[in-house]
Amino acid sequence: QVQLVESGGGLVQAGGSLRLSCAASGGIFSMYVMEWYRQAPGKQRELVAGITSAGLTNYGDSVKGRFTISRDNAKNTVYLQMNSLKPEDTAVYYCHAARWDQGYWGQGTQVTVSS
Repeated sequence: QVQLVESGGGLVQAGGSLRLSCAASGGIFSMYVMEWYRQAPGKQRELVAGITSAGLTNYGDSVKGRFTISRDNAKNTVYLQMNSLKPEDTAVYYCHAARWDQGYWGQGTQVTVSS
């Protein structure tokens, strides 16, 4: 069983930056694909970014060039650096760990971008 705890959310003005962190425990962190999802009110949860155990990354089209995902396997932590934030980035951001048919979610952290 993997436990995920997100932190770093908050209120920021448009154009600003935030760095989200997701600390994992209870599993072999380096073996998991780590992902960030987000869900805005009234919308479906969407993939923001993912990073494999080898460090390969992928991003949702709406965040390419603005967000960067990274991981520190020694600290069992995945990060999401968010720059040039827009009001439409406002959502609850969730960390997700995946390996084979296993998947684990964090509780989410709220990001609010004011215009």
